Order: sequence, then structure tokens, then C-alpha cells
Amino acid sequence: MPEATVGLLMILLAGAMNGSFAVPMKLTQRWAWENTWLMWTIYGLFVFPPVLTFMTIPDIGAVYRQAGLGAIAAVTACGAGWGISVIFIGLAVEAVGVAVSFSIMLGLSAALGSLVPLIFLHSDKIATPAGMTVLAGLALVLIGVTICAVAGKQRETALGAGAPGKPSIGKGLTFCVLGGIGSGLVNLGLVFGEPILKAAQDQGASRIWSPNAAWLPLMLAGGVPSLIYCSYLIRKNHNLDRFRAPGTSFYWFITGLMAFLWFGSTILYGAAATNLGQLGTVLGWPLFMSVIVITAAAWGMITGEWRGSGNKPRILMASGVTVLVVAIFVLSFAGRQV
Repeated sequence: MPEATVGLLMILLAGAMNGSFAVPMKLTQRWAWENTWLMWTIYGLFVFPPVLTFMTIPDIGAVYRQAGLGAIAAVTACGAGWGISVIFIGLAVEAVGVAVSFSIMLGLSAALGSLVPLIFLHSDKIATPAGMTVLAGLALVLIGVTICAVAGKQRETALGAGAPGKPSIGKGLTFCVLGGIGSGLVNLGLVFGEPILKAAQDQGASRIWSPNAAWLPLMLAGGVPSLIYCSYLIRKNHNLDRFRAPGTSFYWFITGLMAFLWFGSTILYGAAATNLGQLGTVLGWPLFMSVIVITAAAWGMITGEWRGSGNKPRILMASGVTVLVVAIFVLSFAGRQV
């Protein structure tokens, strides 16, 4: 099988894994949200990243000494900021479901990922065809996000009041916006972490695994806000005993599965995009994000998030997802031209 075909199949798998990682949260109903999210944080940000880094990066200490404190500090700062958005991502999924939250957050992330570099790095190209294409893609994102938000609101209206203790649709959409805005800091972390990647390769790490040296400080810093916030909620709500509640031993595996799907998708995408070369930047990233959006929307339907809401909200949601997928490809194309 051609290498490009293998790479694209890896991206499809990575997107499906990422779009599915939050679905197991629906099975941990005897735990509070903070119990589930804390365990996901521990597995996904404090256990898996160090294990993979030490397996794939020779002499990590020498790598960081060569890269310098400035690069490490920049990556860590991006990780901490992203970690705050991770809290909102978890709250958004809990409030409005997988389909609406992922669609809005990834749409905003794609828009900001193209708009910010255009404004701050290539402001002279805003009035060029490439710049206009970015703005057109941004407009499509805003349209798609609005459609998904309206669909979520109509679903809530059709189903009546949400479950007791869950945030309102208004709060849920706010969480989506905050989560989507902050998620772009991951990409910035890798940009600022370029000296770390180079140092890793100088120390003998393969090019395909060198990003793991930057993932480590980024994800460790990213896990701190969730660790603090979830621990605070567990103490405030007296939910520590829920970890030992009868019939919840399987939840430890479920939260580990969530972390594996999320972290594994990130690593798999990085490996696939590296192997694809130029094709990875042109087609790989929009394909990855599109598969995540589509997978999350499909899981929303499969798991009954839209059951009983009627056809109109479902059609609206499908329309919003379609607009966002188109917007992602438009933004990716424009980004290659800037």
C-alpha cells in the first residue's frame, strides 16, 4: 500500500478516535463530572505523555538543556493556557453533548488557527486573494457555529428542561466558545517548541517522534488547571467517596480509555502528517478536524442526544456540520497561500 494512502488512513483513524474520546463519559453516571474529568486528566496528561516521551526521546535532560529555558517556558505557558480551556471543553460536553460542543469548538479553533497568523504575521496580505479567502472561511465558520448553536437551543426547547444540576444551554455554549478559543494554544505551543524538536533530533530522536519532547511540558502544564479545579469540586461537593462507590470499578478503565483515545489520536495524527510531508499540511489537518466533527456529530445521534427533538434540530445540526467541514477546508487552503 502506498505510503500516502497509509498516512491518510492513519489520519482517518486519528480523527475517529479524537471525535470519540468524550463518549465514554456517558457511562460514568455514578461519578460526578469532576470525578470523571480528574481521572481523564491524570491518565491523559500526567501518565501517558511521560511514558511515551521517555520511550521515544533519548536523553530528555540533554534535549531540554540544549533547547534552553526560553523555549520550555513558552511551551509551558501555552500548555497552561490550553489547560484552562480543557476545563471548558469538559464542561461543554457535559452541558450540550458531544455533537454540539465538538462542532462549535473545532470550528472556532480552525478559524483562529488561520486568522491569528494572518493578522499578526502576514497583515500585509489581508487584502490579497489569500487573505480574503481566510476571511471567507471565517465567515463560514461563524455561520456553521451559529447553525449548530441554534440546533442545540431547539433541541433543548423540544426536550424541555435539562437534567438537574447540568448547566443551561447558554452556559454550555459559552463553555464551547471558551474551549474553542483556548484549544488553539496547542498549535502555538508546538510553534514555540521548535527548538525543542530540533534538540530532540540532535540527541538522536527520529523526526516523527521529536514532537513528543515538546508535548511533555505542554501537557504536564495543561493538566494542572484541571487537577486543581476538579480536586476543588470533589472536596466542595464531597464526591471523594464516589471513587469507591459500588459498581464503579469499571469506571477506572473507562476514563483510561478516554485518555487513550484522546492522547493516541494526537500522537497518531502527528506521525501520519509527518510521513505525508507536504500532503500532510495541505490535506491532513483539515481532514483530521473534519473527521473529528463528523464523528462527534454521529456519536451524538447514536447515543440519543437528539432523540425526541424532532427532525428540524437534527437537520439544522447536520447543516451546521456540513458548513463547518467546508469552512475547515477553505481555511486550510487559504493558510497554504498566505
